[in-house]
Amino acid sequence: MLNILLVDDDVEFSDVVCHIVEFLGHNISTATSLKEAHQWFENNTFDHVLLDFMLPDGSGLHLLDHLKMIGQSPKITLISGHPSVKGILAEMCEPNVGHLLKPLQREDLELVLNGPKKAVKKAKSSGITRHFGGLIGESEVMHKLYNMIERVAKTNANVMLMGESGAGKEVVAQAIHNASQCEGPLVASNCGALSKELIGSELFGHEKGAFTGAIARKEGVFEQSNNGTLFLDEVTEMPIDMQPNLLRVLETKKVTRVGGNREIPTNCRVISATNRSLTDLAKNNIIREDIYFRLAVFPIDIPPLRDRKEDIPLLAKAFLDQLNDENGTAFSWTPAQLKELQSYEWPGNVREIRHAIHRAFIMSDPQTSDIILPDNLESPFSRVNNQTAEKPVSAGQTIEEVEKELIHATLDKVQGNKTLAAQMLGISTKTLYNRLNAYGGIGEYK
Repeated sequence: MLNILLVDDDVEFSDVVCHIVEFLGHNISTATSLKEAHQWFENNTFDHVLLDFMLPDGSGLHLLDHLKMIGQSPKITLISGHPSVKGILAEMCEPNVGHLLKPLQREDLELVLNGPKKAVKKAKSSGITRHFGGLIGESEVMHKLYNMIERVAKTNANVMLMGESGAGKEVVAQAIHNASQCEGPLVASNCGALSKELIGSELFGHEKGAFTGAIARKEGVFEQSNNGTLFLDEVTEMPIDMQPNLLRVLETKKVTRVGGNREIPTNCRVISATNRSLTDLAKNNIIREDIYFRLAVFPIDIPPLRDRKEDIPLLAKAFLDQLNDENGTAFSWTPAQLKELQSYEWPGNVREIRHAIHRAFIMSDPQTSDIILPDNLESPFSRVNNQTAEKPVSAGQTIEEVEKELIHATLDKVQGNKTLAAQMLGISTKTLYNRLNAYGGIGEYK
């Protein structure tokens, strides 16, 4: 376990880095300026310093001089936001000073903090092939997926990944990026997590003073991913009235920052992802048809875990090997346990099985090699969904009771979106409100 100091004035970036570093099993403290960094070193020592090049009160390079003066020599990794800056820093600094480019991926930090030797050790100890650097599975459906990745990686076609939540869409996006061997980075953005007011700035960037709070110019994710790959997760959750702006960028390969008037060329492959079905997309006015054809030049369906159960032992071994390596333990599976894992449907797919294994790992005695599975593998979400799905219409129920159950099930499916629920039910929004008022359930979905 390392003690790490992150010196960076970007709070959002720092939050992400702290989350990754803590996940990797290390302690991390943060400073937003050179002054705060100096204060940390007055009474503390650190094994590693992740250091932003540009800070509010000076260059990060000044901290290197300060550390020499006080006689401390932690490992230093400088962080910058542009490849050209990285090259300049490499010439200015000593050979033992590392460099990283924003935006960072977990793998970047893992390599810097744990070193290449540990990464090699993991690969050898698992004995499991990770296709394109991350995908695990030898089933027929996975080999079909690998073939599609290999084919599309040789082109610059936009890809739409379709699959259930937790099936591994971001891992597939990373695999396509890796196989493409492009010069630029993979930049990810979650369209479902952004408000309508911020999505333009996130995608296309903004100029200083473009709106309240725009205190500096910002490059959008299209610019950040130049010569690389842009991954737009949950793209079908983008507001419909913002989609023409995205269409224009896809057609012209040029962006105009919010508040700007200059078109900036972009050159990136766009990989988008959705957990909605094609029928849902076509019927419910979720995504414009012209946008779909631009994004889904090459659509890929990612198989759910229940359709490749022969891969479950490989996944289970890989996840357990990783936990063993990170924590210095030696847990192993029994054949009966692997069979039990294979017998479950895993409605939450790879994400759910990984979570279940992590939970079992935490609850097992590290003094032994025996890992203890819980009595029930179901997550709370799976349990509730199963109870809802298994609740049949029974004789004697009134039409009002059945209608009420249908309305509530539909609203739960679309996270309370009444407009979308009304469309799915084939009624007007006004009628839906009237029904909810009649059943006294409108308060649940405000």
